[in-house]
Amino acid sequence: MKKHFFAFSLIACAVGVTLPTQAFAVKLYAAGSLRDSLTEVAESFNDKYGIPVETRFGPSGLTREFIEQEFSKTGKSADVFASADIDNPQTLFKEGLSEPVVNFTSNRMTAVVRSGLGITSDNLLDFLLKPEIKLGTSTPMADPSGTYAWQIFDKANQITPGSSQILKDKALQLVGGNPNAPIVPNGKNNLVYFLEETKQADIFLAYYTSGKTAQATKGGENLQIVELPEYLATKANYGLTTLKNADPDGEKLAEYILSQEGQEILTKYGFSATSTSVPEHQGAGGILLAVGVALILKKKQALVKKQLVKLDHHR
Repeated sequence: MKKHFFAFSLIACAVGVTLPTQAFAVKLYAAGSLRDSLTEVAESFNDKYGIPVETRFGPSGLTREFIEQEFSKTGKSADVFASADIDNPQTLFKEGLSEPVVNFTSNRMTAVVRSGLGITSDNLLDFLLKPEIKLGTSTPMADPSGTYAWQIFDKANQITPGSSQILKDKALQLVGGNPNAPIVPNGKNNLVYFLEETKQADIFLAYYTSGKTAQATKGGENLQIVELPEYLATKANYGLTTLKNADPDGEKLAEYILSQEGQEILTKYGFSATSTSVPEHQGAGGILLAVGVALILKKKQALVKKQLVKLDHHR
């Protein structure tokens, strides 16, 4: 893997010498949970290469649908898609709209709890099942966080039969694309708003990184992040793909997200190191990380070779 990244560095240097800087911004579509981290990655990328990045953040499922719609209308969409799951970018790959998917970082689901409830990992399921406890989630299918929450409910059913349906029925889909969700005022953090300000929820199943961001927000200092017990633990593997007809600088951005510099920024925001492959549940369509990296490398090498040929012709 280190050899791949070393090769990336050498090739990026060569391209920097032979290619003029693009005047247009690279378009990055990404999950809402990546807003802070990838905004910093994009700024760091621009500082290093002088290539601006135009970002669009939102629920990954809805973003994937938006990408499909753009392709159907114009034959092109964003240059890079960074999703909070593997399934959505993998769908684009299967449709022939993107390159193989790389698991570029990971997250985990937690329970973010408003202050004063005394909830622990050991009694969490008991609290979730109490009729008086208001449970907030994102929207399944439209947003991976909501889909992961439904997976947690199904795991709970193995411990307490019947609990899955109870939890799905009581879950308030407060974010993630639900058209009937309450409107969060501009500038407000979702978790702080629902858990502390309006108390529309007592417990919110959300990413660890989202909980950390909420705690660092004014008004969220007393929020508690409760780790899920082992029998409910749910990991979120994030998928990265370069889209069809992407600008070459888009591939460069994808490489930067995978680089040590990009990964260090993601880690700073609470994300975990990447796994070595697309999760096994993807079946035969799962693409090893090395394959995705190798294809990016192959494209970059071809680009450099093409430029060198042009230089020879001008001598």
